[in-house]
Amino acid sequence: MTELAYILDGLRCAACHAVNTLWLDLIRGLVECHECGQGALLDYEQEADA
Repeated sequence: MTELAYILDGLRCAACHAVNTLWLDLIRGLVECHECGQGALLDYEQEADA
């Protein structure tokens, strides 16, 4: 089975400064901190134009 979310090893959350708590959800296009809940949407359209 293919994973739909991946932990981003070695990265720190900008909001709560926790390490190794950021998850990348490819289906929703979201990076989310599992410690504080802060999230950021990925902008696929901008990358496609570059």
